[in-house]
Amino acid sequence: MKKILSKTNFLICLDCATNAWLKIHKPEIYKKKQLSSFELNIIDTGNQIDELAHGLFPNGVLVESRDDTEFTNKLMADKTPVIYQPVFTTETYITASDIFVWNSDTNTYDLYEVKSSTASEEDGGRKTEDYLIDMAFQKNVLNDLCIQVGTLNLIRLNKEYIRTGDINLKELFLIENLTEQVNEKLEDIRQKMEGAHELLSKETEPHGHCDCILKGRNSHCTTSWYSNSDLPEYSVHAIARIHKKKLTELVDNNIFSIHDVPDDFELSDNQRRQVNTAQSGKEYIDKKGILEFLETMKYPLAFLDYETYPSAIPKYNRYRPYQQIPFQFSLHVIESPESESVHYDFIYTDQDCPDEYFSDALKKHLPKTGSVIVWNQKFEQGINKQLGERISEYKDFMQDVNNRVVDLMIPFFGKTTMYDHPEFKGSASIKYVLPALVPHLSYKNMHIQEGGTASDTWNRIVSGEYSEDDKNMKIQALKDYCHLDTLAMVEIWRVLRSVNI
Repeated sequence: MKKILSKTNFLICLDCATNAWLKIHKPEIYKKKQLSSFELNIIDTGNQIDELAHGLFPNGVLVESRDDTEFTNKLMADKTPVIYQPVFTTETYITASDIFVWNSDTNTYDLYEVKSSTASEEDGGRKTEDYLIDMAFQKNVLNDLCIQVGTLNLIRLNKEYIRTGDINLKELFLIENLTEQVNEKLEDIRQKMEGAHELLSKETEPHGHCDCILKGRNSHCTTSWYSNSDLPEYSVHAIARIHKKKLTELVDNNIFSIHDVPDDFELSDNQRRQVNTAQSGKEYIDKKGILEFLETMKYPLAFLDYETYPSAIPKYNRYRPYQQIPFQFSLHVIESPESESVHYDFIYTDQDCPDEYFSDALKKHLPKTGSVIVWNQKFEQGINKQLGERISEYKDFMQDVNNRVVDLMIPFFGKTTMYDHPEFKGSASIKYVLPALVPHLSYKNMHIQEGGTASDTWNRIVSGEYSEDDKNMKIQALKDYCHLDTLAMVEIWRVLRSVNI
């Protein structure tokens, strides 16, 4: 018996067909890998924005059950002015639309699809193309049911909106009429829907590797660990910035381990260095480059790390959608080559905006001279610049801080790479660099182990989701995590210094 294909499973299938098949037929495998705090936050954010967007078309009726076509049909027959989450099912497909709005001029419903994105193709985020596929699936199902709809519209957050007082929904959201673009894709998506339905209805599990075998490490699906279980721990998928064409060539030649990449296989200089480091099992160290880099640092050295929360719906005045809210920092200061480090920290967990408290604490504890050492300067410098823009009295201070920033990631990253280690596995993340260079320090036993969890934890604290005891425990966990970030930088800096001793 063929299964009904949902829009969600169709979109998963387009990304990785085997992943979609496992979700339907072996959900215990699909769900085995727990969602990260970051992924859970994305889901929560999407739900919040869906609900908020209802305010653009108030007083609608919600179809609460995801399979209640009978109630949907009744609401449409009654020409209910606004319907939230109407459900449509054929013998083959099922879909829910976000908002249906009755248009008395055309005597049809207009469809509105709500997305939590502000991004566009121009700024490297989700392309409108992705949403056209989503809406074309819905339109094809509606066509199958002989349901005429008017316009097909996309609702997204306006990245230029700056909150002033209460949220202004008409300014927060942008509405784009994509009817023409969606209609142009209907036939192509129809064919893909039929192919996905045929594939996902089969009871026989797909054989061999999943589609992710031809994707880089960071693009692997939820069940790649299962479908590609024969991949070695350090596979060619971890080669930094490897192009799909190159990866395909390696896979087609049954080369899966980075240790088996031939000497004459064409790679960039950085990729070849990564492969050589892995194959030799020896560190790559550019002593001259490291020395020159260290000489750019001026005492006192201030090792600085921020924790932030990207609120999709601006929490505070002067914020845009998804603009990072800095709520915490950790600071290790070393006054001279002979000095031990001194630690300072700050965290703000009250409900009002942390900007002024954060900036004041930073100005109080940060040395007025010397280098400010961070990991990935684009992030911290961006936060500083935005703080200066929101609070004019701190603009000069934040600019001075940015002028003194030195990025400790530089020796481990990109064209400037001066230090490579087999255990980095092609990553310049401090989560890879630290355990390789400073084995006695680790995030593994921390209550909070990565930034996504830290961000989500703070948001839950200020949203009042924890008891007083749990809140205090979470605050301490945040302090411990951020403290390790700057301590890690101190210890990595000491390793770099030891190279030239």
